[in-house]
Amino acid sequence: MGKKQFNRVYQFKITLKYIRPPIWRRIQVPETYTFWELHAAIQNAMGWTDSHLHEFVMPHPDTKERWRICIPFEEDLFADDVLDEGKEKIANWFSEDNPVAIYLYDFGDSWEHQVKLEKILPREKGVSYPRCVAGRRACPPEDCGGVGGYEAIVAGESEFQEDFADYDPEHFDPSEVEFEDPKAHWKWFREFFPEEE
Repeated sequence: MGKKQFNRVYQFKITLKYIRPPIWRRIQVPETYTFWELHAAIQNAMGWTDSHLHEFVMPHPDTKERWRICIPFEEDLFADDVLDEGKEKIANWFSEDNPVAIYLYDFGDSWEHQVKLEKILPREKGVSYPRCVAGRRACPPEDCGGVGGYEAIVAGESEFQEDFADYDPEHFDPSEVEFEDPKAHWKWFREFFPEEE
């Protein structure tokens, strides 16, 4: 199956909440993307390893009711506020009038991101999408204990400090971001989180 054709790209700024100075990324993705594909792009741009569950929370563009957009697991099958992120298109949700979603990654450490649509742009010839065009500061280490654990590492006061000796909280270079094919990412994810029988 070939790649879907598209003429426009959605530019998002993803900001990790409750951390100062801010950790953020600016990415551009095809207008055809689903929320699953946006999730994969956020993981790659931020530097997360996708080893925990996640969800988007966003108001419906018409009703403004709050919806959770995620991979439905068994406990979500009868929830009346859950939608399948593999079926929901970002173009049906994000607009100038409805520009912001919350993206929660790792329900233990609770990394909460603001995902804000900044603009919709024409596709540029010769450019590969998705792409990361800007950003600041390194993603926190996985499983470091959330914002409090991260702040302890940056201050040099973590009880596990020697485990993070090579971590540079200020380093980020957009040119180093590599985006994985979302289909390959899905296959890997399902091996990591198999569907419940």
